[in-house]
This record gives sequence, structure tokens and C-alpha cells, in this order.
Amino acid sequence: MWKTLIIVLAVAAALSAGLIAALRPAFARYAMARPNARSSHAVPTPQGGGIAVVAATLIGAWLGAMLTSTGLSTTEWLALSVATILLALTGAIDDIRGLGAAPRLLIQAVAVGLVIASLPDNFSIVPQIARPFERALLLLGGVWFVNLVNFMDGIDWMTVAEVVPVTAGVMLLGFTDGTPPGAAVIAVALLGAIIGFAPFNRPVARLFLGDVGSLPIGLLLGWLMLMLAGRNNMAAAILLPLYYLADATITLARRLVRREAVWEAHRTHFYQRATDGGFSVEEIVVRVFVINVALAGLALITAIEPDPRVDVATIALGGALVAWLLLTFQRGKR
Repeated sequence: MWKTLIIVLAVAAALSAGLIAALRPAFARYAMARPNARSSHAVPTPQGGGIAVVAATLIGAWLGAMLTSTGLSTTEWLALSVATILLALTGAIDDIRGLGAAPRLLIQAVAVGLVIASLPDNFSIVPQIARPFERALLLLGGVWFVNLVNFMDGIDWMTVAEVVPVTAGVMLLGFTDGTPPGAAVIAVALLGAIIGFAPFNRPVARLFLGDVGSLPIGLLLGWLMLMLAGRNNMAAAILLPLYYLADATITLARRLVRREAVWEAHRTHFYQRATDGGFSVEEIVVRVFVINVALAGLALITAIEPDPRVDVATIALGGALVAWLLLTFQRGKR
């Protein structure tokens, strides 16, 4: 299995970097992100690198599926692939021409619903909950996860600082039987694709992901967490994306309380406040990366020591680490 994962990682990374190098002139011509009052960049910058990341991820994942047994049915593979492509196309249209909030949300619900509908009949996270109700909750949670990943992709290397530790954590959980082989393959494919993209997005970025990348990446990360939860590893599914979950969810709640239009762009996420508070982009993403590595380590502990008390302790510790980081960002640099 590890040989297959190495091949998938290398292929995805090479494809992602190669496609970006080939497509950068087109990105600069058709998909420029121009600064506005809510932006974190100061000069027009090409976006659309997510096209290469998504393509490399899917090709790498399909290659892995041909080289090893993934435990996923053809229906699950096709549903996840089609949903990923659908969100990538939606993001591409939004990057180039703009798309209203309602059509975006509807398409996201269709994509997430397609993935959920493909789950095996015996798939369940909480067996005590009626299946239709659980699937409805998964749909709502999936749409939120897609959006929160999109919301958090607001500064250079932020998505890199999130995706690398999360996907590496899922890969390592695969060696402890904490996640299905298919999830490990997809995690490694996404890891390789993001590594190929990272040099172009290094601060100050020469290229952004764009919605064409952040939306499908949100779907893939959400699906990976779903696979962990379905493997009786709910603690790991909470811990790995905990920083993104906390920053985006608390920010959304604050905006709802203030009766703001939550579908409009803004600059009130904790990491955005940190840039306004004196932190450099590098200082922010390094802190996020370090916290995410710590969260991945805690997630591995829950798989190595499957005990409810360990789950509670690791989630509490992970929550404390994330709370410290959020408060640090909110205070600003003294």
C-alpha cells in the first residue's frame, strides 16, 4: 500500500505543478483577482490554480484506485468525482464571471447530496439516529464544510497550511486502520496536488486557488472527515479540521448576531483580523500550520488508543490550542 501512496503523491504533485506552469498565461488573461476593500492582496493576481489541483487530485486518485484495492464501490468513486468536477466548474464560472449566492448554494447542495446518496446503505455515524434524519444532517454539514473551506482561503498559503497536515493525518490514520484505504488514496492525491501548488502560492503569491479550487477541496476534505467518522473515529474527524471549523463557525455566528449579510465577502475572520492587527501573512500561516500539525498528532493518538476518555482529553486539548490561536489573532500583535 505504501508504494502505491508514494506513486500517487509523486504523480499528483508533478501534474499539479506542470499544469500550473502551462496554464498560468491563461489564468493571467481570464481570471485576475483584483484587490478590493475586503481583499488581503494589494495587486491584481491571477487565480484559477485550483484547476490544476483538482485535476491532479482526481487523476492521482484514479491511478491509486487502479493500483490497489480501495474498498470503495464504483458508484462511490463516480459520485465523488462528478461532484468534485461540478463544484470546480461552479467555482470557475464564479471566478471568471461571478455567480449569485443562491445558484452557488443550490449547486453545492446537489454536489454534496450526490456524494451522500452514493454512501452504502449500512453507512452510519450514529446508528441511534434515523437514517433519513442523519443523511439530512450530513447534507447540511457537507454544504457548510464546502463553504467554510472557501471562506478560509483568504490569504497566501492558508489552504496549504490546512490541507497538508489534514491530508497527511488521514494518510497516517490509514496505517492504523483508522480510515478506509480509498480515503487514504484520495488524501495522498490531494496532498500531492497541494504540494505542487504551494510554490506558486508562497507569500507574496503569484497565483491563487480561486473558487475553482477551494470549493471542490472543501468537498474532498469533508468527505475524508465523513469516512473517518464512519470508521468510528469521530474524534479524529473533529480534531483534524478543528481550526477551520472554529474560525469559520464563530465568525458566521458573530455575523448572524449582528444581522449582517452572511453571503457577502468580509474581513472579519480571525486570521483576517490578525493581518489587520500587525501579523504578517507568514506569521499567521506558520501558526496555523503548527496548530494543525498538533491537531493531526492528537488525531493519531485517538486511533492508536481507542478509548472514550482519550477522545475527550484530546478534543479538549485540541480545543484549547485552537482557542489560544484564535485569541492570539484577535488581540493582534503587541
